[in-house]
Amino acid sequence: MFNGRDVIYCYDGSFEGLLCCVFESFCRKELPAGVTAGEGEQISFSEILHIDTDPEKARRVAAAIPKKISPQAADLVRTAFLTFGENKDLLILTYLQKGFQTGKAIDNMLADDTVNAINQAVLHCTNEAHKLKGFLRFSDFNGYLAAVIEPKNKVIPLIAGHFADRMRNENFLIYDKSHRMAAVYWSYRLEFIENIDFEMPAASTEEERYRELWRGFYNAIGIEERENPRCRMNMMPKRYWNNMTEMAENPPQDRSIPTLADPNT
Repeated sequence: MFNGRDVIYCYDGSFEGLLCCVFESFCRKELPAGVTAGEGEQISFSEILHIDTDPEKARRVAAAIPKKISPQAADLVRTAFLTFGENKDLLILTYLQKGFQTGKAIDNMLADDTVNAINQAVLHCTNEAHKLKGFLRFSDFNGYLAAVIEPKNKVIPLIAGHFADRMRNENFLIYDKSHRMAAVYWSYRLEFIENIDFEMPAASTEEERYRELWRGFYNAIGIEERENPRCRMNMMPKRYWNNMTEMAENPPQDRSIPTLADPNT
């Protein structure tokens, strides 16, 4: 049904824009050689076709996925959009083309290269989101909480609700440094902001003392005879350590737990 064509679809990088690429591929009955977000200025011998984002076209495709394929496929595609693979956009488009042809059967076509690849990408993304629910560390800045993460996938939409549910009376910000996006929870409202730059403010003296308390607790509960660096790196990969208080450079080695000193002394 779909003929391969040496053309690259270029869209604005939004999920709605990608759905418009899917719509265009059906109208043209073609499978593009690539799909890319941005201006498409990279050197290429392929024709560049700019796809405008049309909310109505995106709505039609979004509504068709759970109806003509399955609700599971709709969830899979939305999560796949958050993954970091270079060819994720073309992978999603190809998956949807196959899904609209085969229907719900595609949910179980795990031997298919496209279906397997998209499921593996989603598994990696959800696993990373699960880890960061435990590895994320907030700091207090005059009553406002902030945390920085550097994930491979755009996991903020997958983890922000977890913290909003558990810290309903707090105001917090989670900043994804890798993808320049943030989740802001303020006055019981959760919002997502993209394309921003954020630098964590300097910690107050009190915040630094609380960080020392946490490092002291972390060191105190460890059992020297049972230390296993390889196991720790398997359970808590080193790429998360930069933003974890207890893994900061030069943590205190004293296994006694420090006390919070009087700030007036």
